[in-house]
Amino acid sequence: MKRLVLTLISAILMAIPALAQDINSNPDSIIGEYLTDRGGSKSKVRVTRNQNGTYTAQVFWVEKPYDSEGNKRKDVKNPDKSLRNVDIDQVILVNGLKYDAGKKTWGGTKIYDPSKGIKVNVTAEFETPDKLKLRGTILGVGVTLYWNRIQQ
Repeated sequence: MKRLVLTLISAILMAIPALAQDINSNPDSIIGEYLTDRGGSKSKVRVTRNQNGTYTAQVFWVEKPYDSEGNKRKDVKNPDKSLRNVDIDQVILVNGLKYDAGKKTWGGTKIYDPSKGIKVNVTAEFETPDKLKLRGTILGVGVTLYWNRIQQ
């Protein structure tokens, strides 16, 4: 019985990477809604496909949309001054994300960090069918984030 349980657990663990590879093979599998948690600040992001075949990731919900005075928080650190009045729950994090069929990853653009007001190079791939791994790098230094799928 013990051997059967170990065999089943091993089979399941070996299948997880195969499922992630399969989902990384479909460019549109990135489309959906994700929950993010960056340093205790939760938000929800929607990834959509653009007409030109690239993808956009936009915030549509944040856990704390209002400041201490009850005003809607804005994207005040945006380096583009014309975007500093955008509500924090409408910020575009990624625009022009491209699928690389050879690598089975998404990239070719930058991801925006509204908490710091910076854009860094980004690559994305699924670790599991419901866990998107994003890697942001600038000058060789990087940070890995995980977005958990909540809806396709």
